[in-house]
Amino acid sequence: MTFPLPFKTRRESIAVPVGNITIGGSAPVVIQSMTNTDTADEIATAIQIAELASSGSELVRITVNNAEAAAAVPGIKARLKHMGINVPLVGDFHFNGHKLLTQYPECAQALDKYRINPGNVGRGKKRDEQFATMIEFAIRYNKPVRIGVNWGSMDQELLARLMDENAQLTEPKDPKDVMFETVIRSAIDSAKQAEEIGLGKDKIILSCKMSDVQDLVTVYREMAQRCDYALHLGLTEAGMGSKGIVASTAALAILLHEGIGDTIRISLTPEPGASRTKEVIVAQEILQTMGLRAFVPLVTACPGCGRTTSSYFQELAEKIQNYLREKMPEWKNKYQGVESMSVAVMGCVVNGPGESKHANIGISLPGNGEKPVAPVYEDGEKTVTLKGDHIAEEFQALVNHYIERTYSKH
Repeated sequence: MTFPLPFKTRRESIAVPVGNITIGGSAPVVIQSMTNTDTADEIATAIQIAELASSGSELVRITVNNAEAAAAVPGIKARLKHMGINVPLVGDFHFNGHKLLTQYPECAQALDKYRINPGNVGRGKKRDEQFATMIEFAIRYNKPVRIGVNWGSMDQELLARLMDENAQLTEPKDPKDVMFETVIRSAIDSAKQAEEIGLGKDKIILSCKMSDVQDLVTVYREMAQRCDYALHLGLTEAGMGSKGIVASTAALAILLHEGIGDTIRISLTPEPGASRTKEVIVAQEILQTMGLRAFVPLVTACPGCGRTTSSYFQELAEKIQNYLREKMPEWKNKYQGVESMSVAVMGCVVNGPGESKHANIGISLPGNGEKPVAPVYEDGEKTVTLKGDHIAEEFQALVNHYIERTYSKH
């Protein structure tokens, strides 16, 4: 019996250097995020960028919507440098980007990439002039550009023209298909226009964001067929909590499985006052659980059942997972390959020993009515049996010893 490869061949795209990273080509899928601070507040914005970068965001986008925000960008960049943070910054421009780049050249120079929405650049002749101004700044300062179309802010003139053309057909297409075509054409036509102005193809990234899972998949499949530009994936306005996580995962997993996508962002609405880093963690977990990249050792844990009415194994699993994520900034430079390690925390004898044996290190805790002992397995072999009131602390110490023994750089 033969089994298919887990993933289709990665779509070939043009590599785009962005600061100290590369998007597209043979580079791994890049994770990015976006701040929600007032960019004019240099300190708050720099702190949030540092938090996002430390959590694993490899690119951070900031809003540049007015003069105060544009004027603050060089200061934010300087504060980050002082903090030892070298994450590339993307300026998000809408409506007045041509003016801000013209009036604040230091902003244009400090940013590592510009994001331009073709639907929000201008109307008629002004649209072409204002788009050209932004592209000329990108050329002048050697900056890449993401041409990011959003279905909620499409080029209305292009949409109207395509709708009129469709109405004249003997068999008109569904209006939704015309909307898809508008989004795709807006992105690709704008990219061609940027090339005509003089921007290199290796400076262009495209995105066509939708808020419906099936719509996003449909549009990106077509985009991937029509061009070889690097593609940014993201379900726009994904929502809050589990809804946003599930919807984003459903859409991006399909496309990534098909080899489509060079960089991703998970657009979660955070709970009031909650950390913005959740979207970074979700992006990492999507890529890691799909086997595309590894960021932090992941914990396998059973969901629990009538055999595990105690919450002990759940608490231990959460404690170990949090501990592993907290330690990764220190470990990634000290222990080579530790991000690929697997840990199992299981709650009873049914699957506990088996899952623990398959992990690099695992523990099988006793279920209801089982002998109050917890065997620990390392690389498939039982090494010790824990019991008593300090199982959690002892298992964490065993995890540390395993990492030091297995992943230390020699």
